[in-house]
Amino acid sequence: MDCPFPKQHLSQLHRDDAFFMSLAYNQAVDAFRAGEVPVGAVAVREGEVIGAAHNAVVETGDPTAHAEMLALTQATRVLGDYRLNAVTLFVTKEPCPMCAGATIMARVGRVVYGVGDPKMGGMGGALDIPAVATLNHHPEVTAGIGEEEARRILQAFFSQRRGQDRREASRPAES
Repeated sequence: MDCPFPKQHLSQLHRDDAFFMSLAYNQAVDAFRAGEVPVGAVAVREGEVIGAAHNAVVETGDPTAHAEMLALTQATRVLGDYRLNAVTLFVTKEPCPMCAGATIMARVGRVVYGVGDPKMGGMGGALDIPAVATLNHHPEVTAGIGEEEARRILQAFFSQRRGQDRREASRPAES
């Protein structure tokens, strides 16, 4: 799809939440260009990126190929351990229940997301999975970093997709 958003290029001198979220956002731009829902994720440990991915559900035909799942898998391979206590996961959209569960199973130390998802969010939107008292791990959750950019790219993607769907529906049927 034609993505109207350029990638962000922040200074590497300040490797803070905004910097790492910009890397996740750039993954979301790649997803948009690939025709995937524009969600990007970056796994960071001690200021270094150890996993970066965007949604690849359409490309792979795998409903679990969410950006978060792919970035966590990369991080576990880099570290050689499924326990990611010292990892912060940056993701442009609030993780769904599946991805929220994966952060708990992987014992991710912190999750930072951009825009909330009241319909499918698993970290305070539709559900608040990390708040379940009986779970053995509760990641720290920070919301709203890069929220406006994440919201804009998601809205543009779905607006463009709806327009494409309408154009295809209005074409005369071939005989």
